[in-house]
Amino acid sequence: MHRSTRALIGTTAVALLATACTGTSAAPQANDDATKDVTITFWHGWSSPAESAGINANIKAFEAAHPNIHVKTVGNINDDKIKQALRAGGANAPDVVSSFTTDNVGTFCSSNVLADLKPFLDKSGVDLDKTFPKALQDYTQFEGKRCTLPLLNDAYGLYYNKAAFKAAGITAPPKTLSEFDADAKKLTKVKGDSYSQLGFMPNFHGYESTTTHFAAQWNPTYFTADGKSNLAADPAFASMLKWQKNLVAELGGFAKLEKYRSTFGDEWGAKNPFQTGQVAMAIDGEWRLGMARDAGVKFDIGVAPFPVPDDQADSYGKGYLSGTIIGIASTSQKQNAAWELVKYLTTDTDAVVNFANAIHNVPSTLDALKSPKLDADPAFRTFLEISAHPKSNTTPASPNGGAYQLSLQDFGFSYESGKVTDLAAGLAKSDRQIDKDLAQVK
Repeated sequence: MHRSTRALIGTTAVALLATACTGTSAAPQANDDATKDVTITFWHGWSSPAESAGINANIKAFEAAHPNIHVKTVGNINDDKIKQALRAGGANAPDVVSSFTTDNVGTFCSSNVLADLKPFLDKSGVDLDKTFPKALQDYTQFEGKRCTLPLLNDAYGLYYNKAAFKAAGITAPPKTLSEFDADAKKLTKVKGDSYSQLGFMPNFHGYESTTTHFAAQWNPTYFTADGKSNLAADPAFASMLKWQKNLVAELGGFAKLEKYRSTFGDEWGAKNPFQTGQVAMAIDGEWRLGMARDAGVKFDIGVAPFPVPDDQADSYGKGYLSGTIIGIASTSQKQNAAWELVKYLTTDTDAVVNFANAIHNVPSTLDALKSPKLDADPAFRTFLEISAHPKSNTTPASPNGGAYQLSLQDFGFSYESGKVTDLAAGLAKSDRQIDKDLAQVK
């Protein structure tokens, strides 16, 4: 489970802002002979026994297929350690790194700490459009430079309590936001000044109910062609915020919802509010299915794509995507051997499928998404379909990580609570802040 990604840009983005990239002049070192006996070092962030077993099984299969390349793996590595090691270089630095934080791709690429993968892709004849979904291609490059590739994927969809649906007389998951709003109200049961059941928690502090996850249903454009923030100019953002604030009001108001939210258990624990029945619907990623079952949830769980705006009904099935990224250190003296590992982990269908099954994530290649060897659970396959949907999208890379997402989220907090009432002015002010932050790292 990519908890670093789902923590949404928090400490990583702040750290990136505090240590703006200065770049590196390290020249590519793709001169090694990948057919000779060599040991490469691979750093990754997985740490649980199941996750470690999954990645280790793939490494073992790679070494069997490439007996001359030996891989030293180091797990439970966070982005701060990766960043420091890539800048320092040297004999102890990794040759290959993976990260859960797609928001850092802009930083990795613009600072040149990860090698440009285009020469390797061209040499190996990898056709990106035939290999990876478009959204995954988008979040693994920055301004035309591809310094990472996708390694598994996260997709967000709608979870719903089938028992609550039946009790409310709802026969199918909503497909449009007007249907969703009506269902959320129908599923809400008021108890005094609180709730015995809430149809949906729309507040932006409601775990995965974030501005970026919601905005994906409008297919927004975060930046103009010349790299300026586009929040005020793209009507998608105002539409999303108006919809969210209206739903907040219809379900009881910000203060009442926040009071109820204070009764929720930890997002990652057994007392997650969807799992306890406190909310009947939730937006969440594919990992929630296994977590809910492990928590012993008593009701049947339904899964569907998150609803879309009514005027985009024909795009139903899409959603927000994110995932793990992998790249090669630009200071590595073993880049050709490192590429063999990266290519295997990201493009070999069996490797991708086996790893996805092992850690219950969504595969990151088009062929793997169609593989009959994938987990056959119908609910999980909903996320495979979301990942493969041509209009599923993600947040773009930026040279200062996810700082622009924090600016949007901060404005969302102010707008939903009523601290800011002028939506257009607030979005324009956020644009100016984002542009100012970007100017500091360019």
